[in-house]
Amino acid sequence: MEFEKVNYYIKPLSEKKLRELLKKMKLAPRDILRTSEAIYKELELGKRELSDDELIALMIEHPDLIQRPIVERGDRAVLGRPVENIKPLLR
Repeated sequence: MEFEKVNYYIKPLSEKKLRELLKKMKLAPRDILRTSEAIYKELELGKRELSDDELIALMIEHPDLIQRPIVERGDRAVLGRPVENIKPLLR
């Protein structure tokens, strides 16, 4: 299957695209935060109550906060870890 790989360090996600992916995954911003990242700990995100808008802004500013890979196909998207999550998109 052909695919396009997007490195969001080189081509950062826009707020619009991140919101679109979250909607397709049916997840909230906090659901895709990488809690083991230094920036997560530095910003004390585990201790703070932030709105979805605030979390999205932080993810755009600090892409290390975003779980990856995110696999998108049509109107669906999933987190690619574990890899079994991708199988439903292939049907």
